[in-house]
Amino acid sequence: MSQLAVQALRKAGTRGVVQSGWAGVAAHSEDVLTVGQVAHEWLFPRTAAVVHHAGAGTTAAGLRAGVPAVPTPVYGDQSFWSARLHGLGVSPRAVPFSRLTSDTLADAIRAAVHNPVYRRRARLIAGGIAAEDGTGGFVRCLDQVAHGTTSSIR
Repeated sequence: MSQLAVQALRKAGTRGVVQSGWAGVAAHSEDVLTVGQVAHEWLFPRTAAVVHHAGAGTTAAGLRAGVPAVPTPVYGDQSFWSARLHGLGVSPRAVPFSRLTSDTLADAIRAAVHNPVYRRRARLIAGGIAAEDGTGGFVRCLDQVAHGTTSSIR
């Protein structure tokens, strides 16, 4: 995986930050930095795109950051979130982990980084998320449930 990441970034003509994660990825080259735990809300807004497994939390962090995504789903609901990212227009089609090669990943990275449509859509989605009052909506919904007036909950 480490070698694949370095090769894909090199082929895509981009630098990269690789989070080692549970797989212990340790990509080393002059234009790839491997890090351990890092706050996604700090890192993602500083990137041109985020390559990730498309778990719900990482997907949400990427959308809040307003950057294009390159989803590489492995299992579970990750294919669903990958499809949502593509449907929202913030990513090229997913590269399922089972079909992940340095060429398929490089192609997806190039598309995400160089097609301005993905960045525009990502920024638009991030703006919408930032404008939401999720806590307020939850409190209103909870209040309606507590008072038995749930027919208007959407």
